[in-house]
Amino acid sequence: MTAGTARRTLLGELDAKSASRLVEASSDIALVLDDEGTIVDLVVQDPDLSTEMAQEWLGRPWVQTVTVESRQKVEALLRDALAAASDARWRQVNHPVKDGDDLPLLYSAVRLDGARPAGRGRSGGKGCIVAFGRNLRATVALQKRLIEAQQAMERDYWRFREAETRYRHLFQTSGEAVLIVDGLTQKVLEANPAAVALCGDSRGRLVDAPLASLFEARFAEPLQALLAAARSIGSREPVRALCADRSTEVMVSASVFRQEESAFVLVRLTPLAQALPARRAKAAAGSRAAAVPASLESALRAYVQNSTDALVFTDAQGRVLSANRAFVALAQVSAEDQVRGQMLDRWVGRTGVELGVLITNLRQRGSVGLFVTGVRGEYGASTEVEIAASALPPADDPVLAFAIRNIERRLRTPAAGNAPIARSADDLAELVGNVPLKEIVSETTDLIEQLCIETALEMTGDNRASAALLLGLSRQSLYVKLRRFGLADQAADEEA
Repeated sequence: MTAGTARRTLLGELDAKSASRLVEASSDIALVLDDEGTIVDLVVQDPDLSTEMAQEWLGRPWVQTVTVESRQKVEALLRDALAAASDARWRQVNHPVKDGDDLPLLYSAVRLDGARPAGRGRSGGKGCIVAFGRNLRATVALQKRLIEAQQAMERDYWRFREAETRYRHLFQTSGEAVLIVDGLTQKVLEANPAAVALCGDSRGRLVDAPLASLFEARFAEPLQALLAAARSIGSREPVRALCADRSTEVMVSASVFRQEESAFVLVRLTPLAQALPARRAKAAAGSRAAAVPASLESALRAYVQNSTDALVFTDAQGRVLSANRAFVALAQVSAEDQVRGQMLDRWVGRTGVELGVLITNLRQRGSVGLFVTGVRGEYGASTEVEIAASALPPADDPVLAFAIRNIERRLRTPAAGNAPIARSADDLAELVGNVPLKEIVSETTDLIEQLCIETALEMTGDNRASAALLLGLSRQSLYVKLRRFGLADQAADEEA
């Protein structure tokens, strides 16, 4: 007797109760369908799946319980099951969920010959179909985090490229002669056009040349001391040197910057003919110091009006004194006059008390940051925002300044496993006024769940199977929660 024949004989001898237990153990959810594809019974094994939602599927065709793009997959599963195809494969099917993301399940369907679905009074047919489903929420969440990480890497890459482009443009167009020197070998790595014009007739003559070779030999020792001081203490007074062609005398200054594990020296060359006017210009700037406040005030006014963040100034009660163009657009009004004199909570705050709590904390602490709430526009648009606020003097009658930033498009990373959970009532009290009540309740729920799991593991000596029984969870659900709270590594999961 072959191994395959032995397995078929063994499975064929299973009674109804054993077969039911086998179905429950082999999947998170099992659907029993008649030969027309209607769900006549189901078994939900994974407690993370909504039993109430699944019960709504009873009596309905399987194809009507899934999303539109999954219907062809369900039809293919039913065809393969009815044809008893040996190459039938697993297919991901999504079920719509009210007020939430779709429920992803991985299904495989098998026809049981000679078995008939009970309790539905159907006649005809030679058997029933059992669809085995596995919960893919954890896998989908992991894939989503991977995509978000890739997007973050791409943004970082493009920010790096943009910064490099700006650096290159500034380096090449600067009128000051600048050299990049290797801190170890003291050889020139890069030279901008101003340095080429000052020290040599071509860039090739400067690159890879020792820095000391660009000047007369008698200045080699002061230049060595300058570079040594720059590497050790960061900076030193510039030294005077004469270029090798004896045509120009320059002031040489150096500063060190690091890239990975290597040190590089930024060397600036200033002809003495330009150094004196520069010092005179510095002295003249001191004489103009009295004019700075007026120009600074004008610049601040321009910044407030042109800032991409919504900036609002109110009195101590929250009545708008002034607002910039960004807030006018966010509130969906046409001019600043329409918001001036109005209470800020007309637009800011998901509830009527959020802004009051924020202002109370602002009076007590002087500043509040990272306060997430919403802004309601005049035409019904709602925008999620983050507020940083400060109370400006005098203390007896302060002006409250609010910086409101739109965070609708901000990439969010899952809080599970990363966000610190409050460990005490004092920690939760710190959140009041800074975090909406809904998020505080959610965080408290996570705290209680994590503490219960930690207590169960401690009581069972870190025996995960016993801890799952103690908590009334399946082992698979416990492993998901352990990974969520960072209480178990991958090796421990695989061993279990």
